[in-house]
Amino acid sequence: MSVFEALILGVVQGATEFLPVSSSGHLVLLRKLFGIDEPAMLYDAAVHGGTLIAVLVVLRQDILNILRRVFQPMTLYLIIATIPVVIAALVFEDQIEEAYATGTVLGFTFLVTSALLFSSDKLYKRSAGPTVQPARFQGEMTFKDALFIGLFQAAAILPGISRSGSTISAGLFRRFDRDFAARFAFLLSIPAIMGALVFQAKEIVTGEASPSAIGLLPIAVGTISACIVAFFAIRFAMKMVRERSLKCFAVYTGVLGILILIDKFGTNFFF
Repeated sequence: MSVFEALILGVVQGATEFLPVSSSGHLVLLRKLFGIDEPAMLYDAAVHGGTLIAVLVVLRQDILNILRRVFQPMTLYLIIATIPVVIAALVFEDQIEEAYATGTVLGFTFLVTSALLFSSDKLYKRSAGPTVQPARFQGEMTFKDALFIGLFQAAAILPGISRSGSTISAGLFRRFDRDFAARFAFLLSIPAIMGALVFQAKEIVTGEASPSAIGLLPIAVGTISACIVAFFAIRFAMKMVRERSLKCFAVYTGVLGILILIDKFGTNFFF
């Protein structure tokens, strides 16, 4: 992997980890485009570490509020919402690895992300009228809500289904205030990213991933670029969810999914 490729992948990881367009899908797609086939586990762990630092900085106040009083409902809701993705990762490990390695589901999964974003945005706007129940806030969250959001996150374990898009959409489906839906989705990304790091650390500790396979400079460039871009991506995504619409992301993922399917079943340039 060249330094330029590491920079591009780091920028894409940082942006798409939190924008509702699927970071995993974009990285699989870019590796296909660049023809990168060397072991990238260590690089993946490094850029995930960069995005983790970014979300910890942006949501530091929410995190401090949880740490000051660990035994509170929000802590339990985050745990409940994380359980489904852990189960999915353990049960479907082989199928997930194959999906990442081949990218055969990308076209379909990008379309799933598009459908989720379109439908949640439309339903939320429809439920925001004066005659309908008003938006719900953090204090109104229940175990059922947390589990519902967690199931959507579990579906996003496939490349092409956006984790942030799925969890934000799930929050909007449950009629949560747009700001809280976004904040909970990004808080939920912390255990998800940490879980990915633990999984990748196993490969590193056992020697299956080595810095020499990629190089220390590309790893450093990718990590720093992912961290910086992720910082701004989180702030931008939260602003978009709060003040605007998810439709632009839905159009983007929809068009991307269609183009990938055209290539897969027609032109065969990359798939």
